[in-house]
Amino acid sequence: MGSSGASWKLADHPKLPKGKTVAVVVLDGWGEAKPDQYNCIHVAETPTMDSLKKGDPDKWRLVKAHGSAVGLPTEDDMGNSEVGHNALGAGRIFAQGAKLVDLALESGKIYDGEGFKYISECFEKGTLHLIGLLSDGGVHSRLDQLLLLLKGSSERGAKRIRVHILTDGRDVLDGSSVGFVETLENYLAELRGKGVDAQIASGGGRMYVTMDRYENDWEVVKRGWDAQVLGEAPFKFRNAVEGVKQLRAAPKASDQYLPPFVIADESGKPVGPIVDGDAVVTINFRADRMVMVAKAFEYEDFDKFDRVRVPKIRYAGMLQYDGELKLPSHYLVSPPEIDRTSGEYLVHNGIRTFACSETVKFGHVTFFWNGNRSGYFNEELEEYVEIPSDSGITFNVQPKMKALEIGEKVRDAILSGKFDQVRVNIPNGDMVGHTGDIEATVVACKAADEAVKMILDAIEQVGGIYVVTADHGNAEDMVKRNKTGQPLLDKGGKIQILTSHTCQPVPIAIGGPGLAPGCRFRRDIPTGGLANVAATVMNLHGFEAPSDYEPTLVEVVDI
Repeated sequence: MGSSGASWKLADHPKLPKGKTVAVVVLDGWGEAKPDQYNCIHVAETPTMDSLKKGDPDKWRLVKAHGSAVGLPTEDDMGNSEVGHNALGAGRIFAQGAKLVDLALESGKIYDGEGFKYISECFEKGTLHLIGLLSDGGVHSRLDQLLLLLKGSSERGAKRIRVHILTDGRDVLDGSSVGFVETLENYLAELRGKGVDAQIASGGGRMYVTMDRYENDWEVVKRGWDAQVLGEAPFKFRNAVEGVKQLRAAPKASDQYLPPFVIADESGKPVGPIVDGDAVVTINFRADRMVMVAKAFEYEDFDKFDRVRVPKIRYAGMLQYDGELKLPSHYLVSPPEIDRTSGEYLVHNGIRTFACSETVKFGHVTFFWNGNRSGYFNEELEEYVEIPSDSGITFNVQPKMKALEIGEKVRDAILSGKFDQVRVNIPNGDMVGHTGDIEATVVACKAADEAVKMILDAIEQVGGIYVVTADHGNAEDMVKRNKTGQPLLDKGGKIQILTSHTCQPVPIAIGGPGLAPGCRFRRDIPTGGLANVAATVMNLHGFEAPSDYEPTLVEVVDI
């Protein structure tokens, strides 16, 4: 299945040979920052990555992995794995998630689309339910977009609105949930002043309620379903602000893991369970943590947990969360049309491809790399291997994750001689970095480095070429900082841990015995980004990149 009309034949590169095995290694959450005790990559023993950095200065550099470099609206927008792998694979920059939604809301186009028309048919008699992450983190959702959607929906006939909130504390500071709930409550009060029956109906922490991904733990989605649809939860409150404050007062409580709660009226009755005739919108623009709840709302033959009651609703996502599954079938904002990805080109030019990661990032080296497209371009030339991630534990408990298993699988693929390209994501820096556990993240970075060594050793054996890079930062800075870069302290004088991604640049290194003499990084692309990597990889396979791709980072000089 190709993009129609595209000519797939790539021209030969005038100076770079074909036929070398190329390993493309993506370290997840591995940025470049000042060396200090909160830079887990610096603290960890990472001799392989260190040797790349300290080696030939023409074969190591930094690239941008956030903001406009990956299609996000502003330079304050940290990168993430989805937009990062889209850019790495597509070789061009496409307007992404938040930006697409911003454009649709600004222009009002969102209200003219099929998706909004579909849900608005419930406004006359039913309730509009909005479910999603409540923060300004900008990774999965943004509070300002929710407020604009509330405004636009109420102006276009929504008379009864219920918001089901998921508290963050992962992409934003832990504890910031209370402020976000207050902001939302104030706005809902304004809507009530205008005659709209608008209130918060339920809530819970994002890692414990609704927002699981990759079918890791369906219980997370069930807790959300029980609160949002059935109106059942272990905690009932009259008021969401007080409720969140009360739940946060428990020992070891954190925004990410707040238990589910429902808001009830004075008689104890839930104010907003989802019932027949209602409309539901999941407001997150990022896909990975919405796919499971989308299946629960959309699939008739759903069997992952007992839904008890399946209301006849009109459901839409803010965006379509899975293009291949066409899930959900209705959505408010159309996705970027990512066509002609590097993976598709290379397969059309006979490049036998192996892609591998563990469950939590497997989709990144396949689906996101291939332009939000599931499956193979050509089954005869491609093999994708998923190693099951640990489930039922947080990743700081086993910080080595499956790094060594991934390394072994990729090493074996290289040594088999069956593949021209092996593509891999090593997730440790990101997944363990998100837990905020500094000691565990140091262990994670060491394990990732060991996996890189296994892959580079195999490339050495077969006379191949390596490209080692990352998709965004995380593990290189684990502390919140003030404007001057000093660590921020909480009221008790403890450092404030940073669990989110960063806006730091990421490294890219090239090398291996198969790299042509005189091949080096160009000096005329100082602000290169992740989208420049695709053309670079195509060159290393001996091909010229398509003319509309972001320019390659490499050149060949006479030596």
